[in-house]
Amino acid sequence: MQDSQLTSDIRSLINNVETVIVGKTDTVQMAVATLLAGGHMLIEDIPGVGKTMLAHALAKSLDCTFKRIQFTPDLLPADVTGVAIYDQRDAEFRFREGPIFANVVLADEINRATPKAQAALLECLEEYQVTVDGVTYPVPRPFFVVATENPIEYEGTYQLPEAQVDRFLTRVNLGYPSPDDEVDVLTRQVLRHPIEDVEPVLSSEAVIALQEQVRRVFVEDSLKDYIVQITNATRTHPGVRLGASPRGSIALMRMGQAMAAVAGRDYVIPDDIKRVGVICLGHRVILRPDYEIQGVTSQDVIQETLRTVHEPTGLGRRSR
Repeated sequence: MQDSQLTSDIRSLINNVETVIVGKTDTVQMAVATLLAGGHMLIEDIPGVGKTMLAHALAKSLDCTFKRIQFTPDLLPADVTGVAIYDQRDAEFRFREGPIFANVVLADEINRATPKAQAALLECLEEYQVTVDGVTYPVPRPFFVVATENPIEYEGTYQLPEAQVDRFLTRVNLGYPSPDDEVDVLTRQVLRHPIEDVEPVLSSEAVIALQEQVRRVFVEDSLKDYIVQITNATRTHPGVRLGASPRGSIALMRMGQAMAAVAGRDYVIPDDIKRVGVICLGHRVILRPDYEIQGVTSQDVIQETLRTVHEPTGLGRRSR
């Protein structure tokens, strides 16, 4: 059985975020799992469904530093990472940190910035550091980037390069709320927005401790083989031009561990992997043009793969 304090901390975080994000329990759990897995999240959806608010609710639920970067066409890399400024008094350059130096960073409308500005995130997303003028500066821990983008508006936007998208552990969608949930949203906002009442429930030290505990969630060897079979299947699918990389396999394993922790288990089962398959691999797969013309999506391919790859059976908690 998983440590009760770990389960309690995770449940408190999820409940806190759900005071703001109504009727999206699955998405909130995915977002919290992404944080626990030590990765970053890309939220892709239409305007007005709560992309930015989800990031704000997560940030306010943590007693951590928070910065928002509004990505625009005139944004420069130095506006993200920081810049070295010459100090005449000391006759030396001093580094002035950019907004990327925070525990939780909201990269809002990331596809509105030029590829050059987007590329400023590549190093910090993967290596948790920023290099400016040949000097490397570590970003603070925990470090969690939530990026948002609007998939239906193309004027004034720049498509994210594959290398950039691949560095996000998960890509999620919120979608419209149900009519009942939308009524609940209206009711909660009659007097004030519920985000104003969100209080921190976890410190930065607690988040780091949770991430370390999630890494210790047990993954059976047969499940590792199952994960690799899934990613290999995306590489050999007839409709796929570029399949998931080994980073995709790592993403499946890390998110599987995190989802097991969210479920209150200290071991991973196949259902954990299947639950996160689309959000971990859907943005890492590039289809052939003839399949795209037919209306096939990368999510369709991942779901087909999850149905056809045989899962290991008889798994449970095993000795480490």
